[in-house]
Amino acid sequence: MATNEAIELSKLEHLKESSRQLRGTLAEELEAESDHISGDAAQILKFHGSYQQDDRELRGRKNPDGTPAGKHYMFMVRTRIPGGRLTSEQLLAELDLCDRVGNGTLRITTRQGLQLHGVLKKNLRETIREINRIQLTTFCACGDVERNVMCCPAPIRNNPVRDRMQELAWRTAEHLKPRTTAYYEIWLRDEEGHRTDATEFQPVEEPIYGERYLPRKFKTGFALPEDNCIELLANDLGFLGIVEDGRLIGFNVYVGGSMGVTPANKKTFPALAKKLTFVTPDEVIPIAEAIVKVQRDFGNRSDRKQARMKYLIARWGLERFAETVAEYYGRPLSEPRPEDPRATDDHMGWHEQGDGRWFLGIKIPNGRIQDTDAVRYKTGLRELCSRYRRELRLTAQQSLIVCDIEPAERADIDAILADHGIRPAEELTPIERLSIACPALPTCGLAVTESERVMPAVLEAIRNELAARGLEASELAVHMTGCPNGCARTYTSDIGLVGKARGKYTIYLGGNAVGTALGFVYQDLVPLEEIPARLAPVFDLYCAERQDGESFGDFCRRVGPERLASLQS
Repeated sequence: MATNEAIELSKLEHLKESSRQLRGTLAEELEAESDHISGDAAQILKFHGSYQQDDRELRGRKNPDGTPAGKHYMFMVRTRIPGGRLTSEQLLAELDLCDRVGNGTLRITTRQGLQLHGVLKKNLRETIREINRIQLTTFCACGDVERNVMCCPAPIRNNPVRDRMQELAWRTAEHLKPRTTAYYEIWLRDEEGHRTDATEFQPVEEPIYGERYLPRKFKTGFALPEDNCIELLANDLGFLGIVEDGRLIGFNVYVGGSMGVTPANKKTFPALAKKLTFVTPDEVIPIAEAIVKVQRDFGNRSDRKQARMKYLIARWGLERFAETVAEYYGRPLSEPRPEDPRATDDHMGWHEQGDGRWFLGIKIPNGRIQDTDAVRYKTGLRELCSRYRRELRLTAQQSLIVCDIEPAERADIDAILADHGIRPAEELTPIERLSIACPALPTCGLAVTESERVMPAVLEAIRNELAARGLEASELAVHMTGCPNGCARTYTSDIGLVGKARGKYTIYLGGNAVGTALGFVYQDLVPLEEIPARLAPVFDLYCAERQDGESFGDFCRRVGPERLASLQS
């Protein structure tokens, strides 16, 4: 089979190839007294679940003698949690870590994982070791491999379909995990913390990834047509469950979704995944492996901005891509079923599980578990988890589900939340429940402007504009990022706010809460404080001309960018 062997490889491809299966110089540099690691080591560290960062608000600070103090280095540590399933004990341990070695906050990600921020290099091994002690892992939470595999988190106990999907999400994550022993050797093997001797390196076979792993990160998710809460079409690989007579008969397979964009590179774009084939449950892992291998062998390894699988599909076309997948799969691909994602559910508030018990979805704004003067999420969740010790689920909207609650326990749990200022879902407007934001400044090295820290004020101002027009009950999702990389799925939301320059944003309109449509540029380089006013004329038009049951994003797409652009003239 023809591969990319003849093309010029990027520097990072050479680095991965020579890393001794993701070891690099990590072990040696972790033992050094420096507060940071080299750039090459930082690239390899991503595969182990951590990003080297620095506090960007401290850049330019001076020592007492006036000399530059240098960067204040720290690390973000991400826990990979397939399907978002964890125990109360595991969440409590992560909360302990955020207090002991982090910045005092824990963050739920848009991919159903957890992130610790502000971890110093001297505490990195302790942090990763503790996460593994509680039977979680950071391995493959980042890097050019399969990332955290997502799955609808709703714990409907009388529904074997959802249990089967969670099982397949876990099995897919495990199957697509690299075989290298580097993670164990560097972080876990030696309880005394001594480094691994480079002479001890013994390569293992990497049947899925080879010497260079993937050209770029790879994301996978599982959803249902009536519940696309994970936004399946934003993933490189998606499995949409097809149910007949209450039985999961298989999945429509979607390929090529991705949100990342580089504005200066006109060849980059966001994309929704395309429907490829239908597979039975037993065929999920074989087809996933085949698709990953096609991306491994034919994805762009010379230009990382063109390395996601969406660009391979755009270059080849879906027909050629399907033929190549069939070759790797070893059999012809079946025709997909007609079903597509059609609805979503944020799973917030109280819901019957189907077994006489209840689950409770608790909205965590922007996923940040912390205590403030107004709301004490961290203390409240500590008390709830310590008292009830139930299974938990993380959602793609950066929130938390508590499972298996007895009817008699509901009043006490409501009281715990109320005592800590945590509002019930029934008191939140749809825009509050559906909106998400990325961390951005001051920790993310890619951020060009603010996101999470300004989101509450932006959301309140937009909510006021909606309320003034009687639209506060409209199911409208606002997603915000501090750069164009789309980590908060800004390009599929009703209103996407994408950081373009310091204090300025591109406003995208035309997506929807179901995640089945891409937005378009409404206005570019909009100052932060002007965002609500720029949206006001569109809200007016929506009031006047929307059709029955038409969402805001669908309305914007129907009206079109030219008509909406004329509202500001």
